[in-house]
Amino acid sequence: GKLGYPRRAKRLHECATVIAAEHGDVVPDDVDALLALPGVGTYTSRAIACFAYGKRVPVVDTNVRRVVARVVHGRADSPASVRDLADVDAILPNDERAPGFSIALMELGAIVCTARSPKCGVCPLSICAWRSAGFPPSTEPARRVQKFAGTDRQVRGRLLDVLRADAAPVTRAQLDVAWLTDPAQRDRALDSLLTNGLVEQTADGLFALSGEGGEAGPSNVLVN
Repeated sequence: GKLGYPRRAKRLHECATVIAAEHGDVVPDDVDALLALPGVGTYTSRAIACFAYGKRVPVVDTNVRRVVARVVHGRADSPASVRDLADVDAILPNDERAPGFSIALMELGAIVCTARSPKCGVCPLSICAWRSAGFPPSTEPARRVQKFAGTDRQVRGRLLDVLRADAAPVTRAQLDVAWLTDPAQRDRALDSLLTNGLVEQTADGLFALSGEGGEAGPSNVLVN
C-alpha cells in the first residue's frame, strides 16, 4: 500500500470491469483474449492460461529463462529475448503434463538453479550444457539494483498514505508534510497522481483519492 504502485490496483479494477462486461464474469482462458484485457501482459496472460486452465503454453519468468539458458544453451544467464517463448515451447511436453512441467521449471530456477549459488549437486537433471561446458561465467552486464528510497515512487506512496488515512479530503498543507526533503519532487509526485486520475482535487481546493472527494475540479491541474 505504500510502495507507490496504485496504478496496478486501478488496472486490476479496469480488468475486472471488462471481464464482467465482455466475458460474463469469467476470466478468459485464451491467451489472445487475456492479452486484450487492461493491465495483462505476456507473462500474466500465459500464466493464467497455463496454471488456471491447464493449457499448453510457455510461461517465462526470470527463473525459467535462467534454467533454459544454462541447460539448453550452456550460458550462465541470458537477457530477455523474443526467443524466450520459442525456447520454452520447444521443451514443453505435448500433453497434460505441460502445466506441471512449467511449474517445475520455475521451482528449479528458484530453489536449485539459482542466480548466485546454484546447487548443481542436487539438481535432478542429468544433462546440462552449462555444467558440461565447465560453468562458463556470465557475459551479460551486471544488472542494476532498483532503489526505492528517495524515488518518486516512494513519494507517491507517502502522499497516498496520507489520503488513505483520512476519511475526508485533506489540505495541501497536510500533503506537504508527508515529504519535506524535496518540495519540487513532492509537487511532481502529486501532479502525476492527479494526471493519472488516482487523486482528485475538490472544488474547494482539497485533495482526495479519486471517487472519494465529492464534486471535483480539474483532476489534471496541480494547484500550489
